[in-house]
Amino acid sequence: MVAALLADSFESHRAHLLSVGYRLTGSVGDAEDAVQESWLRLAGAHQSEIEDLRAWLTTVVSRICLDRLRSAAVRRESYVGQWLPEPIVTAVTPSGVPDPLDAVVRKQEYRFAAMVVLDTLTPPQRVAFVLHDGLSVPFDEIAEILGVTADAARQLAVRARKSVANTPAPVSDGEHDAAVQRLLAALSAGDITAVTAALHPDSVMIGDANGTTATAVNVLGGADRIGRFLHGLARKYGLDGSQEIPAIELEFAVVNGQLGLVMRWTVAGDWPSTHRTRVMGFTVRDGLVWGAYDVANPAKLSGVHLG
Repeated sequence: MVAALLADSFESHRAHLLSVGYRLTGSVGDAEDAVQESWLRLAGAHQSEIEDLRAWLTTVVSRICLDRLRSAAVRRESYVGQWLPEPIVTAVTPSGVPDPLDAVVRKQEYRFAAMVVLDTLTPPQRVAFVLHDGLSVPFDEIAEILGVTADAARQLAVRARKSVANTPAPVSDGEHDAAVQRLLAALSAGDITAVTAALHPDSVMIGDANGTTATAVNVLGGADRIGRFLHGLARKYGLDGSQEIPAIELEFAVVNGQLGLVMRWTVAGDWPSTHRTRVMGFTVRDGLVWGAYDVANPAKLSGVHLG
């Protein structure tokens, strides 16, 4: 009976813990593993020593995620190209049981641009910022997790805050959808001028493939360069109507809470089946597409849930 009550209580905090783990690590798999490990630690803990279960679990998940962040920092040293967070991808019209993370990432702090900026922080900065600014965890508790003083934890959060200050403010879903659809319409029409006009002058495109595909971009900046690149891809793969059967099939999806794309290769060629899907997320600024994030590394697509 006690075990059943403990399990029910834990489950009531699962969505919260998953959201904490995902924002701390940028990884669906790491977040899920951290939550599962927190349950194992809870099962072995003395319940009489836990005054606030939610706070206790948040601390445990944060400690686990800090270790995973440090491990990820080591992995990045041998990573090929750019590193992007894992996207959370669901159908535009969801059906069945909703995914806990899908509801979470519709909040602005989980949008793709915000997650990308978090990936530029050091592990201690990220933990201090997410826990304090996102969850109002006191600095003395954050200090204990990080193994530093409360003042040091405060300074870590301050530095992180400065880094994320330039993240574009989230726009409404309507403005976001209109900008993305305008870009796709221009690509479908094969109109390079319209493609460029749909992109913000300061736009950036980032690709993450870890060397698994030759068609991934690392980083491109500026509407002209990105426009020419996307226009070239549209022609190469028949998205502009130049081929009777396009080599790529596009599907609208919700990527970290807003409209994005899932792309699938319709011809096999030399591509293994596990490498035929990629996800594109977008950030909109001033009514134009400002950020485009191309996630092609199959190891980062565990968060694609389209039914």
